[in-house]
Amino acid sequence: MALHPTDQLIRPRVASTRSVGLWLLLTSVIGAVASGLLMYERIQLWQDADYTTACDINPWVSCGLVMDSWQASSFGFPNIFLGVIGFPMAILVAVTILGRVQLPRWYWLGLQAGVTFALAFCIWLWSQAVFVIGALCPYCMVVWAAVIPMFVIVTARNIATGALPAGPGLQKFSADWWWVFIVLIYLVVLGSIIVQFPQAFTG
Repeated sequence: MALHPTDQLIRPRVASTRSVGLWLLLTSVIGAVASGLLMYERIQLWQDADYTTACDINPWVSCGLVMDSWQASSFGFPNIFLGVIGFPMAILVAVTILGRVQLPRWYWLGLQAGVTFALAFCIWLWSQAVFVIGALCPYCMVVWAAVIPMFVIVTARNIATGALPAGPGLQKFSADWWWVFIVLIYLVVLGSIIVQFPQAFTG
């Protein structure tokens, strides 16, 4: 089978068009499942204000507490709707990529805009949950965990193939060291949680 033209430009293979499609599919499915569970819990709270969500574990790990905050409806409607709509759309994009459809540059840039918004919004939600609300939503954290590699992989692919303007050095660096950025972001998030919520780990 002939390689997609952009695949020949990328090293290592993880940044190939097929690999991007697989990563996008995996992270989108995980995000969609977490969003679906959040939607279920949100509906239960709408129906019964005294409902205790499945992830209300203690005062520091509580979906209900986070859902009751104004940050949970940042745009005037529950943030959950963004995930319920956005992740299935990302699944559709992943399937299109895996179908080896030759996508134009504007399509990849549109995907880049989408994952960049998703990461930026997750960073803001993380900062609010950890430093302002003072409570963690496990399902929300699953969404964060899915969006991080989604953003990094798509960005690495777009830099490495020239969809995003970059010099040869940055292209190679992006293709070779994308995984380091995922690990670093995960460590920052984990570290902030351990520092801000030591009682959740020590009792």
